[in-house]
Amino acid sequence: VAAPHPLARRHAQARRRASWQTEVMVDDGYAITQEGLDALRAELEHLETVVRREVAERIRIAREWGDLKENAEYHAAKEEQAHLETRIRKLRERERHAIVVETAKDADVVGFGSTVEVRDEQTGRAATYTLVGAAEANARDGKLSIESPVARALIGARAGDEVDVHTPSGIRRFRVLGLRG
Repeated sequence: VAAPHPLARRHAQARRRASWQTEVMVDDGYAITQEGLDALRAELEHLETVVRREVAERIRIAREWGDLKENAEYHAAKEEQAHLETRIRKLRERERHAIVVETAKDADVVGFGSTVEVRDEQTGRAATYTLVGAAEANARDGKLSIESPVARALIGARAGDEVDVHTPSGIRRFRVLGLRG
């Protein structure tokens, strides 16, 4: 079997990217999985109840120590409170604009929410990634942002396909070994 012409591969990747953009890009919102939205809401709940109470208690205790002008504990607790409230505001904003993108559980094509096993053809190393929204991406957990170069190259691929990823150090080729919804 003859290898496909390099331009044919590039055109196939462009078609896959174009189909991804019509399916996953959302106006005025953040694409997110249901699992990601649940985790975001759980973090908000924790910050607004447990952590807020803890910070308020630290401020109350520091106030009892007297002169607030020279009270380092008080100022540190107030600064922590400001960071906490900023984090809560950012998460609320993200939640308000979150758009849950349903993932096809039986899909045979890589898409948003897919878990895909790939092998780097240069190093031979295999890795498993789940393609998620930028807000829930976490490389340690194998969750790749749908906006990352690797994810963009994988969108639309099927098991057995090879995809090229353009990196600062050159082109890397990955083979799709398998995928789950």
